[in-house]
Amino acid sequence: YGGMGLDFSYNIAVAEELGNIRCGGVPMAIGVQAGMATPALTRFGSHELKKQFLVPTIAGDFVACLGISEAGAGSDVANIKTTAVRKGDEYVINGGKMWITSGTQADWMCLLANTSEGPPHRNKSLICLPMNLPGIHVARKIDKLGMRSSDTAQIFFEDVRVPCKNLIGEEGKGFTYQMLQFQEERLWGVATALTPLETIIQETIDYTRQREVFGQPVLHNQTVHFRLAELATEVELLRSLLHRAVALYVEGNDVTKFASMAKLKAGRLTREVTDSCLQFWGGMGFTSEVLVSRFYRDFRLMSIGGGTDETMLSIICKYMEILPRK
Repeated sequence: YGGMGLDFSYNIAVAEELGNIRCGGVPMAIGVQAGMATPALTRFGSHELKKQFLVPTIAGDFVACLGISEAGAGSDVANIKTTAVRKGDEYVINGGKMWITSGTQADWMCLLANTSEGPPHRNKSLICLPMNLPGIHVARKIDKLGMRSSDTAQIFFEDVRVPCKNLIGEEGKGFTYQMLQFQEERLWGVATALTPLETIIQETIDYTRQREVFGQPVLHNQTVHFRLAELATEVELLRSLLHRAVALYVEGNDVTKFASMAKLKAGRLTREVTDSCLQFWGGMGFTSEVLVSRFYRDFRLMSIGGGTDETMLSIICKYMEILPRK
């Protein structure tokens, strides 16, 4: 279908390199295209759907978005309310989606919707939804704290008709497909954070080495250089966890626990590194002129998007059999 046929470890290599981009929004948009909106289609979609949607997406001719979150259902995916009711050979879609990355410019959406009544984990389906259909309303581009170079949309559906053949895989399996897709999304997100964290630490070292306070460089204070050494160590530990999870995933193992651990640690570490380093920049760190302040805003999303820290903790507890699995 136009891809290179490489395993998932290459996605992670690319994600780490994209961390050299000096913002969070561009790598995130590429991640939605490569690791969030397309894995379920790649794994479970029909040949016809792949020709129609996957081929132009891989080629870069189509922009894809992922339609999961709603105003009342972010990390709680099972609680989504959007419906896709089968009528003849079409689904009629009603509802709305919130916080949709690339939503104002997307050519198609990988949409999760309720296609039947019944248990919330078995009544959902994924559908390839062209974004130019009648009844799709992109309500607004959301103004955000960070990731400001990425367009994030609120979208409503009013009697949108899409062919039933646009169903990805089997009806009722959408929740399961999405959970599988989340693992790749979370690992990608962790990978994109590694290089920026290293960059922030190095730029902080460079700045505090030349910035003098009370007659000596800021870096020469033990509390500063010890803290930077500690943060650099934490980044390396996160990289090791990520690479272990990816290696297991490529071998065909369930890495839900390790992916959740890595996502949790990345969310907390990005906050810790950016906050600590910004402090060492002093007043300059509170301006928009330096990278550390941008990453302070951009990477705050890491603990929220793709599953909150609290959701990751719940998943980890279930895999440790601290809590019962549903």
